[in-house]
Amino acid sequence: MDQPDLFDLSGRVALVTGASRGIGEAVARLLAARGAQVVVSSRKIDACEAVAASIRAAGGKAEAFACHIGDMAQIDAVYKHLESQYGRLDILVNNAATNPYFGPIADTDEAAFQKTVDVNIRGYFFMSSRGVKLMARHGKGSIVNVASVNGVTPGDMQGIYSITKAAVISMTKAFARECAPMGVRVNALLPGATDTKFASALFNDPAVMERVMNRVPMKRLAQPEEMAGTVLYLASDAASYTTGACLNVDGGYLSS
Repeated sequence: MDQPDLFDLSGRVALVTGASRGIGEAVARLLAARGAQVVVSSRKIDACEAVAASIRAAGGKAEAFACHIGDMAQIDAVYKHLESQYGRLDILVNNAATNPYFGPIADTDEAAFQKTVDVNIRGYFFMSSRGVKLMARHGKGSIVNVASVNGVTPGDMQGIYSITKAAVISMTKAFARECAPMGVRVNALLPGATDTKFASALFNDPAVMERVMNRVPMKRLAQPEEMAGTVLYLASDAASYTTGACLNVDGGYLSS
């Protein structure tokens, strides 16, 4: 007897934020490879279109839509587009984030504080609240928040970023509890040190790199593609009884 493919996303619409590079791009490519219609989103439309075009060239279904999740008007615009174009949303991957300040926590200025909170907390919250309402119309959906191991153990000189990622972990659990009766599952990926442009400012510093590697049993950075499989699992029917989970993908960092 043939078993159903629990990772088949055919017929589903997925919105991935921060998808023009790094973890978001890897996630968008994998979801499309498993059959989803992917909306590739980030602040810059040209970068989004390059990824979407590459997915289409490989036989997948993708379109680009610019959205800066720190801007409420742009959040409204992407949801208006989803409603008019597809009438549904099945998968939301909140991946876009910002980390504008690296330094002593007490020296964090108001602008860096506000930017980090606006994107990493407010952006995730309202992307999720609008996503839940659209998913609930069809009685099923999955939200995956990309948090960080820094939300569990604050990163050196990354105070406000770590604080916002801790908030994302709490947000994930709060949405999971309230939205389960609607058929919407909400989970989080907690990446460890990953080789992306976003993280390059940290890992280009040999002293920072050495400190991190001393705590990573696998003794290497992750590649973005190594995060995408966990998102696929959480988004798919393979995780049909999984909600409120925060999965560490960190080479053992939090176990050391």
